[in-house]
Amino acid sequence: MLNRLTAFKTASAFALVLNLVTTAEAGMYRYTDENGQVVISNTIPQEATKRGYDILGSSGRVIETIPPAPTEEEIAEREAEEQRQKELEIQREKDRQLLKRFSHPDQAVRAMHRKVRELEGLIQLKRGNISVISNQLDNEQSRAADMERAGQKIPEARLDKIRRLESQIQDIEAEISAQKKEMEELRGDFERDIQRLEEITGEPRTPAPKEAETQ
Repeated sequence: MLNRLTAFKTASAFALVLNLVTTAEAGMYRYTDENGQVVISNTIPQEATKRGYDILGSSGRVIETIPPAPTEEEIAEREAEEQRQKELEIQREKDRQLLKRFSHPDQAVRAMHRKVRELEGLIQLKRGNISVISNQLDNEQSRAADMERAGQKIPEARLDKIRRLESQIQDIEAEISAQKKEMEELRGDFERDIQRLEEITGEPRTPAPKEAETQ
């Protein structure tokens, strides 16, 4: 144990002496001035440090080289590369999440068709509701017209009902329009996913039958 402690103290003392020697040696600088001339001096102008320089020991040996400061172009390139790497990492994470959902483009194609059919079914139901309400509206408007022809005053309650039915039709038509837009956005999102799956898996989607393409 004593030998180990003695050896540790000796090594520490040697390292300290070596550090002191290196520090003492680092007394001269070699740099290039604004005229391109190599200068050796015990001082260095602030401007020269941007161009890079060497630290010399007492024997003239280079003990450390300080590289030039990066230019604006180099800084811009480095920042652009950092941004590119960040975007690549984001894309890799998106790809990982996409592959968790679909392992083949055809799976995404089937999922797209399933979602589209669901939205088409909802739109069809809403169109059926419009048809029912339109019939009610036609009846109310027909009765109101009959009363006008007979010289009778149309009750306010009937006019309110007509306005309410018209409003319901407008609301459902707006819902259908929104769902059609949602369906187009869904197709676009799925198409981008399918194309990306084709790229990262190297597998193309199965071509749709011609009769399905013409529908």
